[in-house]
Amino acid sequence: VHDIQLRVQRQKITAFIGPSGCGKSTVLRAFNRMNDLIPTARVEGEVLLGGQNIYAPEVDAVEVRRRVGMVFQKPNPFPKSIYENVAWGARINGYRGNMDELVERTLRHAALWDEVKDKLQQSALALSGGQQQRVAIARALVNEPAILLADEPTGNLDSQSGREIMELLLKLNQQQNTTIVLVTHDPTVAANAERIVQLFDGLVKSPEAIS
Repeated sequence: VHDIQLRVQRQKITAFIGPSGCGKSTVLRAFNRMNDLIPTARVEGEVLLGGQNIYAPEVDAVEVRRRVGMVFQKPNPFPKSIYENVAWGARINGYRGNMDELVERTLRHAALWDEVKDKLQQSALALSGGQQQRVAIARALVNEPAILLADEPTGNLDSQSGREIMELLLKLNQQQNTTIVLVTHDPTVAANAERIVQLFDGLVKSPEAIS
């Protein structure tokens, strides 16, 4: 991707659309430095978060990813219990509060608590695809990120589970004021966004997307 200049609006939902291979996921991963994990990746320019360039030499990429959570296309719970999937991120960030309360609150935010509260010690891998995706969302939410990135979050789910995930993202945006940036091929998913950015061959195609 190149010559990308755009502003992501705070507390809004922004959707990136475009054909496969056009650069949507690359742009998304630039927002929390996930591209750093690709040995051949090279980045020029700036990504400003709260006025700070997240690619500045003094910025810790791990801290960026704590502030900017991410959910992937394929549900990817850890081979651990439901409880440990959620608690893991808080533990590695040194959380000192009541972990049980944090796990419950986060699972409630992910609209999953009522379904799993009696089986928290069971493997998250035993859940349905839609439930696994909500576990992944809960894991991303546990550190209360200001921004949640979602790369085709409904792409590997059946239509009903996909609708539930989109309803959850809308709820997080509307009730928790979470800024959401998502990539999708599904026009019904993109229709939920306040702003749609169209990419084509690594460029922003729709001029109205630039602000």
